[in-house]
Amino acid sequence: MDMAANGSRCEQPQKRAGARDKQNDSLLKERRQKDKEERLSLLLWRRPLTTLQYFLLETLIKLKELAYKLWQRRGAVVLVLLLCSLVSAAYYTEGTHQQYVEYLEKKFLWCAYWVGLGILSSVGLGTGLHTFLLYLGPHIASVTLAAYECGSTDFPEPPYPDQIVCPQGGLAEGGVDLLSIMSKVRLEACMWGAGTAIGELPPYFMARAARQSGADPDDEDYEEFEEMLEQAEGTQDFVTRAKLAVQHIVQKVGFFGILACASIPNPLFDLAGITCGHFLVPFWTFFGATLIGKAIIKMHIQEVFVIVTFSKHIVEQMVSLIGAVPKVGPSLQKPFSQYLEAQRNKLHHAGGSAPADDNWLSWLFEKLVLVMVCYFVVSIVNSMAQSYAKRLQQQRHSEDKTK
Repeated sequence: MDMAANGSRCEQPQKRAGARDKQNDSLLKERRQKDKEERLSLLLWRRPLTTLQYFLLETLIKLKELAYKLWQRRGAVVLVLLLCSLVSAAYYTEGTHQQYVEYLEKKFLWCAYWVGLGILSSVGLGTGLHTFLLYLGPHIASVTLAAYECGSTDFPEPPYPDQIVCPQGGLAEGGVDLLSIMSKVRLEACMWGAGTAIGELPPYFMARAARQSGADPDDEDYEEFEEMLEQAEGTQDFVTRAKLAVQHIVQKVGFFGILACASIPNPLFDLAGITCGHFLVPFWTFFGATLIGKAIIKMHIQEVFVIVTFSKHIVEQMVSLIGAVPKVGPSLQKPFSQYLEAQRNKLHHAGGSAPADDNWLSWLFEKLVLVMVCYFVVSIVNSMAQSYAKRLQQQRHSEDKTK
């Protein structure tokens, strides 16, 4: 009897402790949800002055952190500066090597341009600038249309790639095929794909550092990832199950799982970097598979799709189908026909002798690009302002604990 009584007395404190833990967890979740809602309300169109102030303060903090990291690696910084000095000396020194310097400069800037666009496309965890739709896709489409119109891909350089002009002695139309057009745009496509692979690295390093240190990372996506893992058993939402499927593929299959997810247009691949960092997948396993998948396999799939879509007979069929729409078809077909005719005329005029193109489709596309770039900039301002707000919340909570 005494032993039973002692056992029951021991169980009561344990139950009370368990109840307190559940209550503390509930309060902690409520506090986190309240803090998250407060941060998400910090938007440029709702609280412009506060958002801009927090954005500037967060920018200063990031610059300070960058300066500290550069100071820690001052040996490598000095080495890079010396290398830049040697390159600069070779660039400005007259000699027979200048023709090679000019060639390398042109190629380097062209590749850096597409790599940068690729980074912008993927670095925002799904909210980045959609540079494939805005830049690479139209570039491949213009080269495809020009190749069929000119009967050749040997566009004179310069003005290519800034402007496409048909060569004087174009080949017969049968001389242009899918492989020749793919070869013409392969460099740009692969550089853009490499940029998208580089853009997946920040979430990987963030999740890896958080797992190794045990610290709470300043990232909403990583918090959602941890919550998703905790609630994996009872989830019924399709999107969450799809994310869990990607996570299981990456975790269980390893290199080939990452390669498979990176090789197809996959909006959920943003989760792969966080997953690989969280489960401490080796860097070269993650980046190697991502680079091969995005810069080689996926880019060739996208190249083929755009080239086939904008091949001469497909475009003519699409314009004919637009004209076949009852009532509004002819009025819609006219601007598309005018735009294609203007592009054909440009291909046969070098320099500034091409007729002016005032088609509303060109105007609309330019405004669309401007709107998307502005949205991307605004999203960066909002994100950095919310990051600074989270710093203030963490500082306030730590001060409350010390009281």
